[in-house]
Amino acid sequence: MTNEKLILAVDLGTSGVKIALIAISGKVLGWESEPVRLIITPDGGAEQSPEEWWQAFLSAAGRLMKREPAAGPNVIAVCCSTQGEGTVAVDKTGKALGNAILWMDMRGAPNLRKQLGGLVNIDGADVLKVLRFVQLTGGMPSMTGKDPAAHMLFIRDTKPEIYERTYKFLNVLDYMNMQLTGEFVASFDSIVTSWATDNRNPDSIQYNDSLIRALGIDREKLPDVVACTKAIGNLRHDVAGALGLSSDVKVVAGAIDNTAAAIGAGAIKDYLPHLYIGTSSWIAAHVPFKKTDVLSSMASIPCAVPGRYLLTALQATAGGNLTFLRDNIIYHKDELLQEADVPDIFKVLDQIAERVPAGSNGVMYTPWIWGERAPVDDRTLRAGLFNLSLNNTREDVIRAFLEGIAFNTRWLLSPVEKFLGRRVASINIVGGGAQSDIWCQIFADVMNVEIKQVADPIYANARGAAWIAAVGLGEIEFDDVPDLVRFKRAYQPQPKNRTFYDEKFEIFKQIYRQMKGIYHRLNDNHIRPLAKAREAP
Repeated sequence: MTNEKLILAVDLGTSGVKIALIAISGKVLGWESEPVRLIITPDGGAEQSPEEWWQAFLSAAGRLMKREPAAGPNVIAVCCSTQGEGTVAVDKTGKALGNAILWMDMRGAPNLRKQLGGLVNIDGADVLKVLRFVQLTGGMPSMTGKDPAAHMLFIRDTKPEIYERTYKFLNVLDYMNMQLTGEFVASFDSIVTSWATDNRNPDSIQYNDSLIRALGIDREKLPDVVACTKAIGNLRHDVAGALGLSSDVKVVAGAIDNTAAAIGAGAIKDYLPHLYIGTSSWIAAHVPFKKTDVLSSMASIPCAVPGRYLLTALQATAGGNLTFLRDNIIYHKDELLQEADVPDIFKVLDQIAERVPAGSNGVMYTPWIWGERAPVDDRTLRAGLFNLSLNNTREDVIRAFLEGIAFNTRWLLSPVEKFLGRRVASINIVGGGAQSDIWCQIFADVMNVEIKQVADPIYANARGAAWIAAVGLGEIEFDDVPDLVRFKRAYQPQPKNRTFYDEKFEIFKQIYRQMKGIYHRLNDNHIRPLAKAREAP
């Protein structure tokens, strides 16, 4: 065990929580994980249990510290990176008043349209309100209903008894920090998608009364806002005792996943992008300006780095498509595979995909399995397999999934380059999907850019949280981070596949243009309610 100062870093995503002991240098000394359930409700909602998050944290962190007891005295801070755009209503004691409403949940869309609608509308929102939101925040509430602005209205309008009892609405990060310290605060980036703050000064994010009035949420139900690097308090005595840590350990505010991943990927310098491939995906880059591209649903928003914004171009589902393939097609829990043992399926998928030639023998896949956010914001889009024939195999379908997500990412790259005002030549890739060598090569070929695979990319969010804490406690500066990042390999576009993938990309876009009207007809009323609530494993 090193004598370096350590951070207990928390990475809470949609599929589970990872806890890591990370040295200031970025070395991961040990980690544990715990899954959490995804609950799909009968009315089309997507929820998780906040208490399950917390118990998963205690369980995984407890195992880690028990296995590494000598590390305890060297831990100086706890810092979280979490999924964003979730909403938890809590009472004055911090108790959750129900399940968390997640970033995939669109039930609040009608409530948001009713709240923001006017005589002259843009996508259902009054044009003057839209202009005010964009001017002050850099963006506006997603009319798909996927962010906290809509979640809070959904609770206000459909669960008034919970709204009345709500002391604060907390994002996922805010809830974890409250449990760790007892403090009710939001970070500069976790509060963004409540769309209630004036973001024109990246170092001073403040609530704006006119925005709060437009949203129709009581001001006192919103938490105080602090910088991502702020030490918000000491670790609660009971939590410290349970983990074998000192109660002098600091809790630093931390960041939501895209902010933390940018730090963990080493993409600190202006205009240097990173690509995150997890359940969802995004391209993000730090920039020195606040800017909004309404047509492509992109904006630069507050982040962890002082004086900077983070261009965030978010796509709804990436690796989530592979999870769907695994759980609902390959290893669906039915009579066919009742006794099957599931191996490390994603490594197997890589091996299979590598046997299939570029182009998946004609099969194409569109990965819009839960709608899309950028470069088009359309909740009605759905995934599809195209051009299947009797000659195709399951192997072709598996590679088509990987290529389809890469095509979707290339679709996003063009507006990102326009936003940045320059061509992107190289991208640092992180997240669970970045562990796949074959997928990294597919991204390089399809997107025609160098893909730099960060070493141990699955730890990028946790490393980002650790380095945010280290900066907050004065141990390093953000400018030190690029020298701390290590890379496994750089992937160059293969000339033999370039023309071929360019042609298939044009077909990918044509599928969107010709199918979007059909998806609207099929899905425009709402997400089709399920016969009963489901819990995803």
